[in-house]
Amino acid sequence: MDDKSSKNEKRLVNDAKQEQLDRYRVQNKGKPMTTKEGLKVSNDEEILKAGVRGPGLIEDFYFLEKFGHFNREEIPERVVHARGYSAHGEFECYQSMKHVTKAGFLQEAGKKTPLTVRFSTVQGPKGSYDTARDLRCKGVKFYTEEGNYDLTTIAMPVLIVQDPLKFPDMIHAYQSKQDDDIPTATGAHDRFWDYVANNPESLHMVTWIMSDRGLVRSYRMMESWSINTYLFINEQGVATFVRFVWKPVLGVHSLLQDEAIKIGGLDPDFHRKDLREAIAKGAYPEYELGVQLIPMEDEFKYDFDILDPAKFWPEELIPVQIIGKMTLNRNIDNYFTESEQVAFNPANVVPGIGFSNDPVLQGRLFAYRDTQHHRLGSANYDELPINRPLCPFHNNTRRGVMRQRIDVDQVNYHRNSLANNTPYTTPPEEGGYAHYPKRVEGHVIRGRSKSFNDFFSQTRIFWNSLTPVEKQHTIEAFSYQLGKVRSESVRQQNVNLLVNVDKNLANIVADNIGVNRPTGTHVPVSTKYPSLSQTSTPKYAYTQKVGVLIDDGFNGREVTNVLNFLRQSGVFVVIISSTLGSVTGNDGTKLKVDETFITTSPYLVDSLYVVGGRSKNQNKFNSDVTYYVHVAYKHYKPIGVASSGKTFVRASEKNNLAGVVFAENNQNFGKDFISAIQQQRFWNRK
Repeated sequence: MDDKSSKNEKRLVNDAKQEQLDRYRVQNKGKPMTTKEGLKVSNDEEILKAGVRGPGLIEDFYFLEKFGHFNREEIPERVVHARGYSAHGEFECYQSMKHVTKAGFLQEAGKKTPLTVRFSTVQGPKGSYDTARDLRCKGVKFYTEEGNYDLTTIAMPVLIVQDPLKFPDMIHAYQSKQDDDIPTATGAHDRFWDYVANNPESLHMVTWIMSDRGLVRSYRMMESWSINTYLFINEQGVATFVRFVWKPVLGVHSLLQDEAIKIGGLDPDFHRKDLREAIAKGAYPEYELGVQLIPMEDEFKYDFDILDPAKFWPEELIPVQIIGKMTLNRNIDNYFTESEQVAFNPANVVPGIGFSNDPVLQGRLFAYRDTQHHRLGSANYDELPINRPLCPFHNNTRRGVMRQRIDVDQVNYHRNSLANNTPYTTPPEEGGYAHYPKRVEGHVIRGRSKSFNDFFSQTRIFWNSLTPVEKQHTIEAFSYQLGKVRSESVRQQNVNLLVNVDKNLANIVADNIGVNRPTGTHVPVSTKYPSLSQTSTPKYAYTQKVGVLIDDGFNGREVTNVLNFLRQSGVFVVIISSTLGSVTGNDGTKLKVDETFITTSPYLVDSLYVVGGRSKNQNKFNSDVTYYVHVAYKHYKPIGVASSGKTFVRASEKNNLAGVVFAENNQNFGKDFISAIQQQRFWNRK
């Protein structure tokens, strides 16, 4: 096949899912209103009555249809991951992985596979807010030519439980109380921390959540891991243990606790809007897919159990090999049909990917399909457009609620002669899926391997790997969360547990929450890994949001040059002033105002460009600008100051103006400001 034919074939494959979804899309604009059966509607404002002042009539079939559908518009929300948001994109394979797996979408460099992704929090209901301190998840559904492959990941490399039987208990403890349904989207309450204190394996993941990792700046900047251990299987039948990790190209960045709490009230949809805005502007979020591989014969090589989902695989010991990139390049058109109805299941695999004996993974293989049956009301949920495979599918399932397929053949059983025993099974050597023949032995027992029982060594390693600033943020998070616990006994139990991770950490938290300092000390582990700290992540000015504080009379030439430079650098610019409309510079330059001081907040931008200007209410304008500068400064954000804005930012004995860039007498202001935006936070600021 020549290159042109190959490219055309790939294009057709990549467009196939889009075309499939397009068949289900309906545009109402410019069309007559009809019933669901296609009957044109003449009146959509009054019910059918016996006289204009008379009672309604049951004959009004249109009212019954419209209101009956309205009453059933919502489906049960997910028990966990209820609040989420989705986007579409594609995955491009960087290199052939055929030496370890026969998965078709990983066989050829340059091969592209369409996909959909859903990001979510865990604890809060669908109506909660995006920026809660929580474990975040990312499910990716690859529409491969061999069937759908669902890769589910979370924003930490460790899980809170080691056995699936404990998961319902953990969620019951984590979620709101039954009597008052309080609190929403937070684990800062007695029941969750009582669970943590009495289930020490949970402390590892909890410490990750209390770190900056629990407050992601953006879904576009979220690293995520498969947690569970899977298998790659190649054409020769050789298996390799594998864990997956998505690494955001923009790096891993976080909000501060104060910012996250404030944004939760100011803009509950902060992460959703951020994702949608970036895609709409063509700044497509990108994530590179990495794999960590361990040969089967090295299963017991490490001082942790590689099947333990509460343990991470250190990158320094088991390198991450980058094998491809996911690009999210299209927003969803309908939240309900493309995000609320999307259904993930780790059991959705393709030939070349299998399952280890990881106990939590084994439990998940049941739980996901079962919950989707319940939520979506039918075993036919996988026929919904968003879940439907790209490749053809044939089987003997029939009927069921909301069946969409129209089965025209009458033979629906295996081993038949009437249809020449079709649909037929496919041998593994021809592409049929076969489970890897893992060796198993032992007695039937409820229990877990003793190799899972080291609960603190890796937690200590994570703590050791954090920078002083990251440690301080983690201390603040523990102090805030445990400070919300009313039971003194539960607070004391938790610092008694925390001392195993770090004595100083436990002592400071104990002092902050009013309990006794614990006895004992931390486990004797001094290991640290640079990969566990967010300071090792890439940093870019690209897509950082800059709030421009401005009013009439600004230096048109100076400000225009700066704004053009920012936009050319990929920075998102938000013009903020006293009123909507436009502001006019001293040379007649007009800038459209995007937000006012009332409609937005300094918490919603990553940095400030302080221009100043003349306002109808100068005192109010000056007060607003001063407030924005104060908030940005205390949160260590970059601040650029135009020549006309220098009165708003002045040096004193109480500050050192780290990260503040002045335009006055600075020929390189644009570059210097971009450099500051790229750094994102100035922790040396006082």
